Amino acid sequence: MTSAILLSATLLLAGSDTVQPQPVMIEYPAAEQAVKRAMKAQADSVPVVPTATASPSASKSIVLSRQQCIDIALQDNPTIKVADMEIQRMDLSKLETRAALFPSVDFSGAYQRSLALQTISMNMGGQTQSIKMGSDNTWNFGFSATVPLFAPTLWKSLKISDTQILASYETARASRLNLVDQVNQAYYALMLAKASYEVLQANYELAKYNADIYSKQYSFGTATEYDVLRSQVAVTNLEPELLEAQIAIDRCRLQLRVLMGIADDIVIDPDVTLKDMERDMYDYVARIDRSLAGNTDLRSLDIQAEMADRTVELRKWAFLPTLGASLNINWNALSNGNALKNQQFHPYSVLGFQLSIPLFQGGSRYYGLKQAEVQSKEIRLQRENLVNALNMQVDLAVENINKEVRQISSSAEGVRQAEKARSIMQKSFEIGAGSFLTLRDSEVAEVSAKLTYYQAIYNYLISTSALDLLLGREEELRNIGYSFPINQPKK
Repeated sequence: MTSAILLSATLLLAGSDTVQPQPVMIEYPAAEQAVKRAMKAQADSVPVVPTATASPSASKSIVLSRQQCIDIALQDNPTIKVADMEIQRMDLSKLETRAALFPSVDFSGAYQRSLALQTISMNMGGQTQSIKMGSDNTWNFGFSATVPLFAPTLWKSLKISDTQILASYETARASRLNLVDQVNQAYYALMLAKASYEVLQANYELAKYNADIYSKQYSFGTATEYDVLRSQVAVTNLEPELLEAQIAIDRCRLQLRVLMGIADDIVIDPDVTLKDMERDMYDYVARIDRSLAGNTDLRSLDIQAEMADRTVELRKWAFLPTLGASLNINWNALSNGNALKNQQFHPYSVLGFQLSIPLFQGGSRYYGLKQAEVQSKEIRLQRENLVNALNMQVDLAVENINKEVRQISSSAEGVRQAEKARSIMQKSFEIGAGSFLTLRDSEVAEVSAKLTYYQAIYNYLISTSALDLLLGREEELRNIGYSFPINQPKK
């Protein structure tokens, strides 16, 4: 039972949708520089020493708050970089579409050499005469420019590009919120693993103390060898649990380092404990805004609905005519003999307008419009269903959080009672009025009560982080002074 509760943090991390540790560690200079700055700041005030639960290979230790871990993770996480690059790509795509509104200017040149001139035969005065026409060399070059004067579908394409950029921004925002939730889960799991280790370590020290008491009593002849062996076995049985607890801490630290993009073997410790977190958690549900306006799935669906509406308008405007203007300025030259001598170029220019009126294309425009309208209706139905599902998820999440608050309260009372019972049995055992078996029962009950208490706080913190992610609460990012690198465009 003790081991199952101890490793719950690691198992929850392994079964969740968080980023799992990869076998290849990637170096992110900005993130590691942030860690080094934090380590230097701590070294200026308090000497940094390896923690008691540090792995043997670790040489550096640093205490970071949850906000600092989030800040470092948001600097160089590859997922965030990809999302920002996608925004840049969509912005360039809009500029590419906008370029079609400007004049298009081309230069062209051509040269032709006649191998055999064209011959014309004519009847002149009863005699047939043949005349060769044309020139040996023909030169032609010039400039051509076209510009759209009335292009409604092109204008609507620019509006769709704006909506696509908004969709990219929302994707980047969702990536940041997901990363914050993943860092929260890893940070809370590390806090749970350390708290569990401390509980087991205290129980281990107490078991060693009781074993020493039996050893002294045995030396004076007041205890049997069986009592000594049984107490020593109890100590030995706790050592695998301590090792398992240390492995859980190492896994949680590795998970957190991967999310933060740190390749160095740095021992990260939280700046607070789970018990410290209990003081500020009871007003969470009372002050939370249950609005779904920040939910990333809902915002993405709203952007899809806007894009579908603009696609319908684009299909409608496809029935309108288009008007364009063109200008051509050319020079040509005709000559015989050497192609590079005695050339006389003569300019000529043409200005024209082109009007295109769509009349009939087999109904493709009409059916394309109907298809876009059906898609727009589908998205609105999907939005209605999504809102209902999200409201139900919020209700369940709030209900679970309230239950976990009550569980924390009852677990805290259980810890108080277990500690008192163990203290009574400890004094009874020391004076010989209590048996070792009864003492071990009280110790196991105390360990189980403390682990259950810490597990309840951990479950509460994980639930609140999941609810923040569900509601899209951006203050998790704003609280650490992080802002988007690119300003969002106006609709």
